[in-house]
Amino acid sequence: MAESTASQIIDAIGGPGNIKSLTHCATRLRFELVDAGKVDKDRLDHMKGVLGAVPQSGNRYQVVIGGGVASMYDKIMQLPQMANVGTVDGGEVNNDGSKKLSNAEVKAQERSKVKGKHAWVDNFFEFLSDTFRPIINVLLGASLIIAILNVLIACHVITNDTESPTLLLCKAAYEGVFYFLPIMIAYNGAKKLKVDGWVGATIMAALMTPQFMALSDPAKWSGIFGDKKGLAAAKGALSCVTNSTLGTQSCTTKVFGLPLQLNDYSGSVFVPLFMVAVLALVYKALERIIPDSVQMVFVPFLSMIIMIPITAFLLGPLGVWVGNGLGIGLAWLNNNAPFIFAILIPMLYPFLVPLGLHWPLNALMLVNINTLGYDFIQGPMGVWNFACFGATAGVLVIAMREKNVDMRQTAFGALMAGLLGGVSEPSLYGIHLRYKLVYKRMLIGCFSGGVVIAILGWIFPSTLANGQVVHGVTTTAFAFTSLLTIPVFSQMWVYAIAIAVAFFLSMFLIITLDYRTPEQKAADHALEAEQAMDAVEAPSTPAAADGAAIATATATATKTDTVAAPVSGHVISLDEAGDPVFASRALGEGVGIQPADSVVVAPVSGVLSTVAETGHAFGIKTDDDVEILVHVGIDTVKMNGEGFTTAVTTGQRVNAGDKLVTVDFDKVKAAGFNTVTLMTVLNTAALGGVTPKTGIDVKAGDTVLEISH
Repeated sequence: MAESTASQIIDAIGGPGNIKSLTHCATRLRFELVDAGKVDKDRLDHMKGVLGAVPQSGNRYQVVIGGGVASMYDKIMQLPQMANVGTVDGGEVNNDGSKKLSNAEVKAQERSKVKGKHAWVDNFFEFLSDTFRPIINVLLGASLIIAILNVLIACHVITNDTESPTLLLCKAAYEGVFYFLPIMIAYNGAKKLKVDGWVGATIMAALMTPQFMALSDPAKWSGIFGDKKGLAAAKGALSCVTNSTLGTQSCTTKVFGLPLQLNDYSGSVFVPLFMVAVLALVYKALERIIPDSVQMVFVPFLSMIIMIPITAFLLGPLGVWVGNGLGIGLAWLNNNAPFIFAILIPMLYPFLVPLGLHWPLNALMLVNINTLGYDFIQGPMGVWNFACFGATAGVLVIAMREKNVDMRQTAFGALMAGLLGGVSEPSLYGIHLRYKLVYKRMLIGCFSGGVVIAILGWIFPSTLANGQVVHGVTTTAFAFTSLLTIPVFSQMWVYAIAIAVAFFLSMFLIITLDYRTPEQKAADHALEAEQAMDAVEAPSTPAAADGAAIATATATATKTDTVAAPVSGHVISLDEAGDPVFASRALGEGVGIQPADSVVVAPVSGVLSTVAETGHAFGIKTDDDVEILVHVGIDTVKMNGEGFTTAVTTGQRVNAGDKLVTVDFDKVKAAGFNTVTLMTVLNTAALGGVTPKTGIDVKAGDTVLEISH
């Protein structure tokens, strides 16, 4: 059918604005409308490609298309005017009949699982997520620069000389990201809290200016104090203490008679987070008391006047104290109980990332680098990432083996994003969270890789530049764990073995045990057969015609004179069946059977042109082109396959009497649906006549329709 038919259907139904939702079953488009009175039924009834239009209760409407309904549905949903129209009760569905979600919907679904009674907890994690997410790209770029620089140094392309202008320039390329990280965090955090981001950035930048940094370096004060006596007094007001654990120096001076702790805030994480939280309170209070006409000037001005001293005297030292405390505590834990981090981190990350709860750990990595000079969390995190990528690689292998084009494209893109960019989200939302068996395989890889880091990291600890011995795998940079960033890790060989174990074990388990349940696997195979059959039946090319000939090469093209009952029971006319669409004969002449058995069989021999994913409808085309539809129950598409055990797939050849589906009719009745099984000859109009036999009791295989040619 031409695409214009799709547009005509939408126009006749009242336009896209009249559509609340659209789905389809085996033969019909099912519309939920705003106003069913706007439908041009006469136009639909006489439209080429439409077999009939049937109003339902309320504002529901059905447009009968026949066997090509899925194709017509796709054409309608591809129309530009349908871009914002919803689909329910199936819509675009997975092979198992469930609604197909976009990656964003999968992510939102997972995030919703942690939406609890305490709104402040949800808001806290969202705040962290939205504060760090915008700068992920530059952090990724910086980590790749570090990795490339390490390779160049190892290959002696660049000398590891701190006085080298070349090396200094290379370091500036990535140090800019980490040095000015507090300003970036302040900007994003302020915007998240609905405060002018530039005000937040300015307050944090004030504590990183050369003037503020000079307060802790008396040698730079000579330009400030014009006489030696004043300089001596300034030096006397400055007192410094060295932290033996961290190897850092903390100085204090007097400003306005008050003690001011002087810190290097470059690379700080907690200080800007604390600052923007207080800034939001101050900024919004000023907005309430300052007239709208002058807010543009005085709200930022007063915010800076208030917040710069508060941050310098109170919030800055508090943030540094918290960061140092966490750094020291985590370092002690890592050196005394390394198995906790090495195994727990890769086992937790698969559950934290989908929920957006991993950002506190990412913040701790930055804190470790800023306070300790190194981080030990990213190594175990890399184990989880590569277990994730290995599972995706296993899915890719299966997709290639089964010639599943859609999954092959999804898995390949996700794998490249992971291996080269260290990004796990395409794998998670595109595959893993859709097929939950992936997690069972992947977690084994996570655990095994973590054990490798724990054991080898303990036996072969790394020695830092200051001579400190550290267990596990460490790095001095915030790195996205990809193939390109392997060189940034100390004890690189330990890290390489661990991620290789995680990757290949997860991949092996997926390939050997599959990533789908038996039902999902069967549904995938049915879809592949249907796609193959579509290619065989396509009339546009000689190759397609050859394929159709092959499909029926073993069959004898005898005339179909009779059609048997697909199920035992009492035969009634279509008028008595209770479905106005079938009663209208829009789907051809036929019969209804009130079933007395649970097994539905093929009424004729031929090729299955349609097998509904929900198992409620089957289309069979005989060798002499008689098209039979078997529809089990009325509106049973809404059961989404529950109670239906399908025994065949699209494209499969069946003989009369072969089992099509086993149906739990008690479950159908309990769900409130009519169990009558309808059978029609779809192309009745092209035949000499179809005569039904009604009012009799039959067994499956008894003749119920006679056909004349």
